[in-house]
Amino acid sequence: MPEENLSQLPVPRLCSRNSRIPTNVIFVNLTPRTVKPIWINFQGEPQAYPSLRPHTGRRMITYLDHFWLFRDLETDVGLLANKQEMYFPVEGNNVQPIFVNISSPEFTLKEHCIHFIRKIVKPEDYRKLDIVASLYKDLEDLPNMTKDLRRLTITYWEQNRSSNSEA
Repeated sequence: MPEENLSQLPVPRLCSRNSRIPTNVIFVNLTPRTVKPIWINFQGEPQAYPSLRPHTGRRMITYLDHFWLFRDLETDVGLLANKQEMYFPVEGNNVQPIFVNISSPEFTLKEHCIHFIRKIVKPEDYRKLDIVASLYKDLEDLPNMTKDLRRLTITYWEQNRSSNSEA
């Protein structure tokens, strides 16, 4: 489905549920970036938690049925948790913590170039660059957690709908 059409669809909110089943985790920042952990609360609203400096970790108690996202603090680029865009805690033995490894996604060469240009060129100067016109839109389409959360919510509900219909 083209991304332009995503904003036209009514989407149920993705909300954490109050399972009351704790799980011990350690969020491990494996990146050279400062990471902003974000919990999606019971109303489906993002709640930022204290940042994780590069190559550090933080022990947390979270709960089953809680959703987490991780973003680059400087650029708002989405990061991966155990190689997934969204983290869902799993039930553990509550003695040994579960490691949640936060890493950068594998960017294409084009994405790397877009990120680099954004670092060195002011947004108001993008259109002054002598580049192919389609890249202007890419440069101006900044990373956006709300947009990503909407896309992830649609994917989540589609996967659950198809897995429920197969059961």
